Amino acid sequence: MGIRLLIVDDHHVVRRGLVFFLKTQKDIEIVGEAKNGREAVNLVKQLQPDVVLMDLVMPEMDGIQATREIKQCLPKTEIMMLTSFSDQDHVIPAIEAGAAGYQLKDIEPDELVSSIRKLVKGENTLHPKVTNHLLKRINKSEPSPHEVHQLTHREKDVLLELTKGKSNKEIASALFITEKTVKTHISNVFTKLEVSDRTQAALYAVKHGLASH
Repeated sequence: MGIRLLIVDDHHVVRRGLVFFLKTQKDIEIVGEAKNGREAVNLVKQLQPDVVLMDLVMPEMDGIQATREIKQCLPKTEIMMLTSFSDQDHVIPAIEAGAAGYQLKDIEPDELVSSIRKLVKGENTLHPKVTNHLLKRINKSEPSPHEVHQLTHREKDVLLELTKGKSNKEIASALFITEKTVKTHISNVFTKLEVSDRTQAALYAVKHGLASH
């Protein structure tokens, strides 16, 4: 099965160049072209391509908004940004909108083809500059819920027992408190850690080193 590809760019010359080169690849079938984000969204719904090569800055609807809309209605369609912008103001919103790949227009044609193939296999294909932006963003990212909403000593004790798989009754007897008090503490822990059940709470505790004294 070939890779069904849709090309989206507002520059006719760029679209022609991409079509011309990509048509030479036996495993890639170009199913359509769009000159702006709105056209892209409509064509994706009709043609259901495997991959969309998406420009970023276009009239009527930009690549980021188009990516967001495409991922909402067809989450399996993979989107690769192909643009001349590598600054974080373009990169971060594109990735957050759902783009799995991000390449710059100065990419070597063979490398572009390789990136498209990787994308279909489920591998993220990001230009090194883009990866740097993302790493910086992650390092500067928001503090974890437990750093914002500190757990009390007693809540930490309850969480520790909970990670051992104990029931409310067992936690109550281990900590010499009532079951009702355990339930209150667990409810507070869930709220503070932004989790919805005991398993998530236990995983969170292990991941963030809260499961040990």
